[in-house]
Amino acid sequence: MSLRSHSVVVFLVMLLNTSAPARPMFFPGRTWTESTPEAQGVDGAGLGEAVAFLQANAGRDGVSELVIVRNGVIIHKGDNIDKVHGVWSMTKSFTSTVLGLLVDDAKVTVDTHAKDFVPAMAQDFSEVTLKHFATMTSGYRAVGDEPQGSYTHGPSRTPFQPGEPLFAPGTKYAYWDSAMNQFANLLTRIAGEKLEDLFKRRIADPIGMDRSQWRWGDFGAVDGLVVNGGSGNSNRHIFISARQMARFGHLYLNRGMWDGKQLLSADWVDYATRVHVPAATPLGHRESGIDGRGVYGFNWWVNGVGPNGKRLWPAAPPRTYAASGHNNNKMIVIPEWRMVIVRLGLDQADCVMGNDVWNAFIQKIAASVTDAAKPPRVPERNP
Repeated sequence: MSLRSHSVVVFLVMLLNTSAPARPMFFPGRTWTESTPEAQGVDGAGLGEAVAFLQANAGRDGVSELVIVRNGVIIHKGDNIDKVHGVWSMTKSFTSTVLGLLVDDAKVTVDTHAKDFVPAMAQDFSEVTLKHFATMTSGYRAVGDEPQGSYTHGPSRTPFQPGEPLFAPGTKYAYWDSAMNQFANLLTRIAGEKLEDLFKRRIADPIGMDRSQWRWGDFGAVDGLVVNGGSGNSNRHIFISARQMARFGHLYLNRGMWDGKQLLSADWVDYATRVHVPAATPLGHRESGIDGRGVYGFNWWVNGVGPNGKRLWPAAPPRTYAASGHNNNKMIVIPEWRMVIVRLGLDQADCVMGNDVWNAFIQKIAASVTDAAKPPRVPERNP
């Protein structure tokens, strides 16, 4: 199915699964519009119960960096949503967004081979494509990727030096950080500039992201071009506040459109945020400890059906997807409810907020949404 025909199908499904919203969609200017939950079709008491649950199941940062946006309006915010810090693997969703821009510009396709732009990939990774990188199926392994304590999913500090492959591209799944850093290097070669500069010009500035509240760490110059971190490890991640992250999520909620201007094609958003890794795919490195089979798109976590036959978040509508990072950093986009939820923190040492916590939280949010039809139960099946 083509990107365009897939987009039509997704749009029709969303229309069927969602009651026609009476409220308009807003886009923030320099500041966000804020309102009561009730004004946006959400029961305030129920929302309060959901927030209290999240507080009780979080670490020391609680819900101080929590932002909930509905219809483009903030209906809940914590008291520290302008705090700026790294968000680790949430960076990956920014990296794949740059790929989307380059595909939109017809500079590449998802099937473009890495070796065409990074000659070092030609010897052992000649069949690796951009899609393989974005879906964690490249099998790329760098020199220095040996486990470092509990860090077992590609910790190399020399990610641009190809090592021995983990597996043949496209045959298995392995969540791998050095692969994402090499992916960023590859995208930099294609773009001919820093990913941060391209993202700022094409996305961040048009959606009003405050430059004082976001930046993108980098490895310095590599073969003449500065390479931003693609994975979020080694302190080379996106540094951002919850308020600015919510703008990024709101762009995706609106399928790449911002206040009437299409910044990222709707085809790309639909394509990137659907499952691309079949649940039956073998694991390529069990020690990585992160399993995206059946639930991974183009560096987005999708509410698909995993090998266990269950959805990632059973309480959420099927089209829900998320960016996720170490230290309990999460951004959840729920198109059926026209909602973006951002929770940032630095507290994974206290506890890990796993999918069970997020599912229970979403279940409480679902109970508080008063003006959207509950999505019909979709038969559980693997892609």
